[in-house]
Amino acid sequence: MNDLRFRLADDTDLAALVRMRDDAARWMLARGITGQWQPGQLNEDHFRDTMARGEVWLAETGDRVAGAWELWWEDEDAWGPQPPVAGYVHRLMVDRGTAEPGTGSLLLRAAEHRVAATGRTLVRLDCLSGNTRLNAYYLDAGYRVVGHKAGKPQPVGAPKSFTLLEKRCGRAAAA
Repeated sequence: MNDLRFRLADDTDLAALVRMRDDAARWMLARGITGQWQPGQLNEDHFRDTMARGEVWLAETGDRVAGAWELWWEDEDAWGPQPPVAGYVHRLMVDRGTAEPGTGSLLLRAAEHRVAATGRTLVRLDCLSGNTRLNAYYLDAGYRVVGHKAGKPQPVGAPKSFTLLEKRCGRAAAA
C-alpha cells in the first residue's frame, strides 16, 4: 500500500465509481448486510452531481483504482444546518480485487487530513444504525457517536435511520 496515491475524481472516472459502488454493494449483500447499499442504486449522474457540490476522491495503486470516498462540506439531511466546522465523509469504499487489507483505514485518514487542511476541525459521517459491523469499524477508528437521525432521505429508496459519528481533527493532522 506504499504506492497508494490520492486524487480528485473527474468525469473520466464515473464508470469506475459506479462499478466500485455496485461491487461494494454486492460484497455487503454476500455477507448478510442487506440494509445498506444495493447494486444499481447510484449512477454516473450521482457522482457527477457530488463532484459539482463537493469532492470525490480516488485512491490508486499502480494504474488501478483501489478505493474512493465522497467529501461534502455540508449535510443538512443528516446533521441539520451547521456552522462550517466539519467535512462529511460519505460512500467510503474499496475495490476488494485491488485494495490490500487496511486500505479503508488509509482512505479514512486521507479524508480526515483533507478536512483538517481546510481548517475545519471535525470529520463527520453517518452509518446505517443497524449495521453493527460498520458502526464498530468507525468507533475503532476514533469516531464517537454524537446522535441518531431517523428518516434520513436517501438518493434512491425509502428514508433510513443512521448513527451520527464525528471525530476531532486539527491542522496537525494535515501534516
